[in-house]
Amino acid sequence: MTKYVLRRLTQVAPTIVGIICASFILVRLAPGDPIDVLASGNGDEAYYEFMRTKYQLDEPLVTQLWAYFSNVLRGDFGTSYLTGEPVVHMIIPRIGSTVLLTLSSIFVSTIIGVMCGLLAAWRVDQTVDRVVLRLSTLAIAAPSFWIAQMMLLLFALRLGIFPSDGRNSPGFSGSGMARTIDTIWHLILPMTVLAIQESSTIARLTRIGIVDLLDEDHIRLARAKGLSDLQVISRHALRGSLRSVVTVIGGRVGHVFSGAVVVELIFGWPGLGQLVLSSSQAQDTPVLMGVLILVAAAVVVTNLATDLTYMVIDPRVRLR
Repeated sequence: MTKYVLRRLTQVAPTIVGIICASFILVRLAPGDPIDVLASGNGDEAYYEFMRTKYQLDEPLVTQLWAYFSNVLRGDFGTSYLTGEPVVHMIIPRIGSTVLLTLSSIFVSTIIGVMCGLLAAWRVDQTVDRVVLRLSTLAIAAPSFWIAQMMLLLFALRLGIFPSDGRNSPGFSGSGMARTIDTIWHLILPMTVLAIQESSTIARLTRIGIVDLLDEDHIRLARAKGLSDLQVISRHALRGSLRSVVTVIGGRVGHVFSGAVVVELIFGWPGLGQLVLSSSQAQDTPVLMGVLILVAAAVVVTNLATDLTYMVIDPRVRLR
């Protein structure tokens, strides 16, 4: 077990280094000139030369990569071309909101997805099973931006049940539990949008995993002992199906984040979404790279946590 954990830990650093190098090269080779965007096409030759020298854009690509990588190791992700502000200072205030939205949606979607999958497997090929499968198919097929707009129009603008934007109400000055409740009230709609598609995927995987295990010997033994179908599924088959669920959850963190960027824009959630959009439009490479590295590191760490969790669920992994 210890060797497996150590082996996985030693893979984290090289993976992040490779992601940083590949991302930097791809961003640098992308068409467009950020200095030209800053000058709006009106700068003279002296201005262009000065700005390229300031941001080392006149250096060879390998030299730029080495300088950037050295700075990242010191915790310096550069400064924004657009504002001149350190990238770290622009990202840190927004991380909390995006993490809150992403983790809450993953948690809720996991609970709902596993419960729906369990219910569908318990009543396989019956009405409940068909309803779960059809609803999950519709949820997976519907784009997240369309679901977000429909929920915004219905529950916020027409019915007025939930707020339409922001993390807190305008002018809200409360603290403690009052602020927490207000934040949760603003979180419900964007979190639900992200959770809909994820819970649908988890529900289908849970159902398939349970159904595939129903003919296993240990399941037959449990039934022979007189356990009901629900007891057999929840106590014995569910644990086996969770292996695929855990794997999918760990691998979809990047997917959830990309969906969170769109949802944040629609609901005015003060996370990284607005920052990514404005940086992309202005070709603000340092900010984009900072966000990209942050997300890549989160995905790598999450995959590590997934593998360790998988080891707990399936002890056979420890022997590999």
